[in-house]
Amino acid sequence: MGSSNTGVKDDSTTDADTSTGDLPESSSGIFAEGEKVLAYHGPRIYEAKVQKAEFRKKEWRYFVHYLGWNKNSTDAKVEKEDLKSYDGSAYPSKGTLVKKLCPSVARGKRRKSDSGIEKDNASAEKLVKIPIPATLKKQLVDDWDFVTQQDKLVKLPRVPNVDGILMKYVEYRIKKDGSMTNNVAEILNGLRSYFDRALPMMLLYKKERQQFQEATQPHAQRSNSPSTIYGAEHLLRLFVKLPELLACVNIEEETWIAMQQKFIDFLKFLQKNQSTFFLSAYEGTKPSEGSGRGKG
Repeated sequence: MGSSNTGVKDDSTTDADTSTGDLPESSSGIFAEGEKVLAYHGPRIYEAKVQKAEFRKKEWRYFVHYLGWNKNSTDAKVEKEDLKSYDGSAYPSKGTLVKKLCPSVARGKRRKSDSGIEKDNASAEKLVKIPIPATLKKQLVDDWDFVTQQDKLVKLPRVPNVDGILMKYVEYRIKKDGSMTNNVAEILNGLRSYFDRALPMMLLYKKERQQFQEATQPHAQRSNSPSTIYGAEHLLRLFVKLPELLACVNIEEETWIAMQQKFIDFLKFLQKNQSTFFLSAYEGTKPSEGSGRGKG
């Protein structure tokens, strides 16, 4: 979700704009060409290499190539604040990020070798499919547009929050089936655990990071776990990432098919209650009272 600007030169700039004659005296925080860095791409962070650095309009801009991506893809233009120094020991390669999330929420035998992980994941990703209803896909597009294009944010804390939505689904299943099976309860607990760990690492756009830091500060009156603060908007983003997360553990095909059906049913539940669970409009970076309420 979201996209990065490419390294296409802006023809409207002048020679003075790209001149390096007025470079800052200090080189602190400047990344060199060829240097390995950590770079944000939407809400995700990856290992990357600086392909080109330029000083334009009194600020540094960089063109990076995300390591492991298609070598023929256009290098992305990244602002200085979206780059971090990398000493080789941090988590944020795509594979490592996923592996850090999986152990806490999924059961199964861990892969033993890096080559084995990549090979097994490739086949698992063909199996792991979670179809998202068309109206919820549009919700994801609107969500992306509000945050990345209109500079608006979801007002926090959300009501209902993720915990509340999961509880409403439990009530819905009990009313429909007459009882709650253990496997459904286990899957819902897994979703909550996935969400709490994945949100700060995979589910936030850059413009939402400061809000996250503020919203999850210790509070005497409530829990600061993401599932008690965020709502349907961010929960839906998790379903986009779930196939990638589930691919890193061994799951029997029969078990996965059962899980898949539960995920599909839960998404239909979200769709059925879309006007109640999702906001129809987000708020600006300086929220005003009385706006950003749900449709229903």
